[in-house]
Amino acid sequence: MLTWLKIGFLNLLQNRRRSLATLGAIAFGFAAISLLGGFTDYIFKSLEDTYIYAQSNGHLSVFKKGFLEKGSLDPGKYLIEEKELATIISLCRQEPEVVLATPQLDINGLISNGSVSTIMMASGKDPAATNRIGSLARGFTARLKLFKGSSFPDDAFAKAGISQGLADKLGLAPGSEIIFMTNTIDGFMNAMDAEVIMTFDASIEILNDLYVSIPFSFAQALYETKGADRVNILLKNSRQTLPLKRRLQKIFSAQGLATEIFTWKQLQPSYSRIHNMFNVIFSFVFIIVLTIVALSVINTVSMAVVERTRETGTLRALGLKRSGVIKMFASESAILASLGSLGGLLLTVTVWALVIFFEPTWIPPTIPKEVPLEIHLVPWFLIFTTFSMVGLAAVAAVIPARRAAQMSIIDALGHI
Repeated sequence: MLTWLKIGFLNLLQNRRRSLATLGAIAFGFAAISLLGGFTDYIFKSLEDTYIYAQSNGHLSVFKKGFLEKGSLDPGKYLIEEKELATIISLCRQEPEVVLATPQLDINGLISNGSVSTIMMASGKDPAATNRIGSLARGFTARLKLFKGSSFPDDAFAKAGISQGLADKLGLAPGSEIIFMTNTIDGFMNAMDAEVIMTFDASIEILNDLYVSIPFSFAQALYETKGADRVNILLKNSRQTLPLKRRLQKIFSAQGLATEIFTWKQLQPSYSRIHNMFNVIFSFVFIIVLTIVALSVINTVSMAVVERTRETGTLRALGLKRSGVIKMFASESAILASLGSLGGLLLTVTVWALVIFFEPTWIPPTIPKEVPLEIHLVPWFLIFTTFSMVGLAAVAAVIPARRAAQMSIIDALGHI
């Protein structure tokens, strides 16, 4: 094998210009695929971190059975009651993979500045748990501040964060006083005052004129309940999501709890759509680049076959088998692809370093503000791309090499 590689390397040096051109095509193709793959990985991880950490939703959410289907029509019937809530949280906290389990209560109603009222959707979360989840965020998500004003204190009660569109509509700013009006669990009207301590841009544009964030205890007081509509669970590692979901389902069923558990991906349908979109884009680019690389290799080997026909005939006359001729040209292509992949890796690392140095920014789909653009170096993907390039080049070389191997020795020696 080493002999074939040595011969292949020496043959590549016979026409340096053509070899360098093909090597360059492979290197730029490798870099294009690797950089797009690194950017795609950054997109996927950013979507995950935004939902789990920046929006404080955790990896898993536990609902009373039927809540997502019928809870909007009869929310009181599908709330997790106080005793059930305490049991669920206690059972979750017994699992070593669980960092925390925290309740959430979403309510609908009206919000008023004292003169004008409009509809709103409020999400009630425990401030202490929300702050802790945010402190565990990774990458740029840990440095991201999505609001203006101050964050919720751990013991906050009559405080509120208002989406920017809603704040503009009602003329609100941090420090403003507002009135919440909602129906209680028994159907009576309830009204409570609160102070605006922050404004923020909602992740979905349609919610920017509706969404409000309030403490969980304040949401309970407005709704006059001790229950919650879900329990959010934060895990130590995302890879534990599905195994823990299955285990908790068995534990809750054994306790007689009529619950449903959903992963963050199930509750974030936009993730799947964006994930599929980037997979299609990446597959399209991957096929185009591999096609260009294959055509470059075929062209290079075809020209080498024509130029070295008499050489091939001489080797055949000396006893080299047809398979040996194919191996010779395939090894040359494999070496060319290996060197091109190495050059592509250097280009990839160079661009990655430049992105870190210049820190470009952009506005992603789920975060309505400029954030750092990143490109991740994914080791397994770089290895996969390298093997794909080398394998494709070796296979592509077989096509012209077979013509040289099938030529008769006499015709090859007489070729001019």
